[in-house]
Amino acid sequence: MADGTQETRRLVADAEGVTEAAALIRNGQLVAFPTETVYGLGGNALSNAATTAIFRAKGRPDFNPLIVHCADLAAAEALAEISPLAGRLAEALWPGPLTLVLPRRPGIALADPVSAGLPTVAVRVPAHPTAQALLSQASVPLAAPSANPSGAVSPTTADHVLEGLGGRIAAVLDAGPCVVGLESTILGFEGGRSVLLRPGGIPAEVLAEILGENPASPATAAVQAPGQLASHYAPGAALRLNATDLEPGEAWLGLGPIPNNAGGPVASLSVSGDLAEAASRLYAALRGLDAAMGGHGTIAVGPIPSTGLGAAINDRLQRAAAPRPG
Repeated sequence: MADGTQETRRLVADAEGVTEAAALIRNGQLVAFPTETVYGLGGNALSNAATTAIFRAKGRPDFNPLIVHCADLAAAEALAEISPLAGRLAEALWPGPLTLVLPRRPGIALADPVSAGLPTVAVRVPAHPTAQALLSQASVPLAAPSANPSGAVSPTTADHVLEGLGGRIAAVLDAGPCVVGLESTILGFEGGRSVLLRPGGIPAEVLAEILGENPASPATAAVQAPGQLASHYAPGAALRLNATDLEPGEAWLGLGPIPNNAGGPVASLSVSGDLAEAASRLYAALRGLDAAMGGHGTIAVGPIPSTGLGAAINDRLQRAAAPRPG
């Protein structure tokens, strides 16, 4: 198009749609696709041009690395040096919402922008059947951050993708809402121990059971993996966390029944308090309330338990509530 934008096609996630999407990927285009966590913005991880285009489409800082999605453990091993400890986690939890940050194999053809200057690469094997089919047909690993403008609320439907990136990417594969609804858990490794770089779709308690100990906290505040920026996942409206009451004009988001005195827009992540349901609904609820508030005002967020998936939910809410850059 004359203004530099392109038509973003919505492709049904059937055999024909996946074939079309794979052809676009092989031709250097960007295609958003569903995973079990959120929709990812996929490009050929072996192409400097395609991975640079991902950063450009999202407005993503070039120091923030990308996750590479692989078809299976063998494909991940071709890119990264997988230690016995990392291998134990991969065998137990892949395919699934776990990303491992590992040393890059020397001499691999992985595009430089993927690692953002770091000696590591973040890899995972997605469980979603459409993601698996796309990886199989594209025959290349896919660099794929969340398919939204950098710092904004992550997308869990194709409509969310089109709202944020329509006109900037070639296509989106529409397979309906994502099941998990939160990004993957990210683990790194330091001194023979696992380090939790980002809580996500696999609770820390599950990791501890496999590892025999809790993952350590990062020794540095430097960005080592996606999702570590202080301000992230943010709607236009401000968030007030751990709210036990409502102020005039505020929207409300929380677990359990809706407060009787709620006068503005409201959303319960789970009336029964189920954290898996809450995680799957978080981003859609934030988007809905933000739209109802016109991108202004305040969303009061009730307390969320910090156990299980609650840790990842709270992480996203804290980053969404952080002061915005600029």
